[in-house]
Amino acid sequence: MDIQLDPARDDLPLMANTSHILVKHYVLDLDVDFESQVIEGTIVLFLEDGNRFKKQNSSIKEACQSESNKACKFGMPEPCHIPVTNARTFSSEMEYSDFAICSKGEKDTSDKDGNHDNQEHASGISSSKYCCDTGNHGSEDFLLVLDCCDLSVLKVEEVDVAAVPGLEKFTRSPELTVVSEEFRNQIVRELVTLPANRWREQLDYYACCSQAPGCGDLLFDTDTWSLQIRKTGAQTATDFPHAIRIWYKTKPEGRSVTWTSDQSGRPCVYTVGSPINNRALFPCQEPPVAMSTWQATVRAAASFVVLMSGENSAKPTQLWEGCSSWYYYVTMPMPASTFTIAVGCWTEMKMETCSSNDLATEGPFSPSEADFRHVGVCSHTEYPCRFQNASATTQEIIPHRVFAPVCLTGACQETLLRLIPPCLSAAHSVLGTHPFSRLDVLIVPANFPSLGMARPSKDKTGHTSDSGASVIKHGLNLEKIFMQVHYLKGYFLLRFLAKRLGDETYFSFLRKFVHTFHGQLILSQDFLQMLLENIPEEKRLELSVENIYQDWLESSGIPKPLQRERRSRAECGLARQVRAEVTKWIRVNRRPRKRKRREKEEVFEKLLPDQLVLLLEHLLEQKTLSPRTLQSLQRTYHLQDQDAEVRHRWCELIVKHKFTKAYKSVERFLQEDQAMGVYLYGELMVSEDARQQQLARRCFEWTKEQMDRSSAQVVAEMLF
Repeated sequence: MDIQLDPARDDLPLMANTSHILVKHYVLDLDVDFESQVIEGTIVLFLEDGNRFKKQNSSIKEACQSESNKACKFGMPEPCHIPVTNARTFSSEMEYSDFAICSKGEKDTSDKDGNHDNQEHASGISSSKYCCDTGNHGSEDFLLVLDCCDLSVLKVEEVDVAAVPGLEKFTRSPELTVVSEEFRNQIVRELVTLPANRWREQLDYYACCSQAPGCGDLLFDTDTWSLQIRKTGAQTATDFPHAIRIWYKTKPEGRSVTWTSDQSGRPCVYTVGSPINNRALFPCQEPPVAMSTWQATVRAAASFVVLMSGENSAKPTQLWEGCSSWYYYVTMPMPASTFTIAVGCWTEMKMETCSSNDLATEGPFSPSEADFRHVGVCSHTEYPCRFQNASATTQEIIPHRVFAPVCLTGACQETLLRLIPPCLSAAHSVLGTHPFSRLDVLIVPANFPSLGMARPSKDKTGHTSDSGASVIKHGLNLEKIFMQVHYLKGYFLLRFLAKRLGDETYFSFLRKFVHTFHGQLILSQDFLQMLLENIPEEKRLELSVENIYQDWLESSGIPKPLQRERRSRAECGLARQVRAEVTKWIRVNRRPRKRKRREKEEVFEKLLPDQLVLLLEHLLEQKTLSPRTLQSLQRTYHLQDQDAEVRHRWCELIVKHKFTKAYKSVERFLQEDQAMGVYLYGELMVSEDARQQQLARRCFEWTKEQMDRSSAQVVAEMLF
């Protein structure tokens, strides 16, 4: 596929001025409406200005080393549910008497209908006038720039955190007795820097602050990629309000979520691996350097389940008949792109019987494991870290839930549920402590773009301005997400390193790497540099970061080390078995239709799925395969019942040899495996066979409304 790159269209801008100000915490309060395909509500941002966080970042390691007992060592408290009421019932016009503070464990029952009457409007900021650098600029006001796309922003206001009883204790300056901007900002500064062992209290205060009344509307403007907010007279980030509330709603065509149907035909919506990440779900700071925590209350019809990437296993709370609320939170600072949500009519799957033999049990560590499973000093920003919890480090199987459409409950019960515990145990044995306290597994709809999960990272961005804004090179190019070269090279690089160093050395390093860098942003250089520093000289064998980059990242085609390995792997037992089977099939294909009576039937060996993929790839190299051979191939290996990788190769054979009897298999693949099906559409059209092109157009008409937007656009360009 020839890719023509248009920098004006294909580069993805990251507009947030993260060098001047950072979001430390988000509080979301949202309603999901499937009839209008809109998510609407409020988001409250708690901010920290640049001077403070730059000073903090420069001293994180020193602080953790000198204050490890105080600041970095603490247990992980049990998760709690903090009730969050509907913040959208408050506005800046309300008097303080209308504001009901929620104390710990107390539920606010005010305004259960959750409606508001804010009208969509845009305050008048001239985007051309304020497109200059967003830091200090003389007499002009400071601009907070957030990444934002496909959102209707209704209102932005400052939050009066000083109205929350008890928060005045966070103001250390005795002279700050009058409620002022400085007074409110001082409260937020202290709130966002509470010690990690006070995380429950912190979340509770965040929730109460998010419901505080507004104390003044802020001017805002939006353009294609950003939301720009200012307050008249606030000329620096330090002067700018540190707690703001944004009233907004998503658009049905927004590219951060997909509104679709699950495998049972029921409506659902979920975050996809979109190139624009979450900026069409909520205004945020997209650059990975903007690490933040969040908490969210999401309301939906009672028949729906709300799943999010939170640390707690949320349960629904009935608000009124037909409506439930779900609450999730995260205490580990992470980039905004890691925020996920899925809402649908799914069923939670549970093991029918669970004996002690079904689950892996915790046992004593081997010496190699004990090297890196110790409670020591962490290098990340302070948060309630599982690596500092002795019981968490030994937990092989974390709590987990499995959700699926009704039509797939049987298959999940038979296969998936029993696989998860041993997989979690294996991950623990290889990588050490699970960084998260729990796991939700969701069987996603067929249109989930499985190849679109790549997220922005620092080494993918272009020039970064003084404000922190930058671009992701080719980040909007739709065809790039279907290119697997970077995934494949990364996979084979890790395999190459494991083989070169030996499993014991390699896996020991992986555990140490995870322990050292958990909770932090990392680059490829960090991984490779630490790897080479932690292996014996005799095992390096002329490896260096520079030559690895040159061979694996900067050179096109198959890396030389992989070519050598490929030749040596051709002699392995499994590959030899496949070649023997290929020879048999070629022999079968060459036989005349009428065979001699004494001629012996070929006996084919049973092959593993990976072997089947290799077998079909070899057969794809054959110029012709007869319909009789293809039918026998399908019958011998039950190809229509194999996994997607095998069925994809099988469909390629069907298309190449115009095996019309199996066109139904191609139709099924294009409908059920839509992300991988993009390649198959191309092959159907390239064949220039009228029947195959008609098949492609027919399948696209059936599925285009449910397809991922990027996939649908790429396929449409192929077909029309």
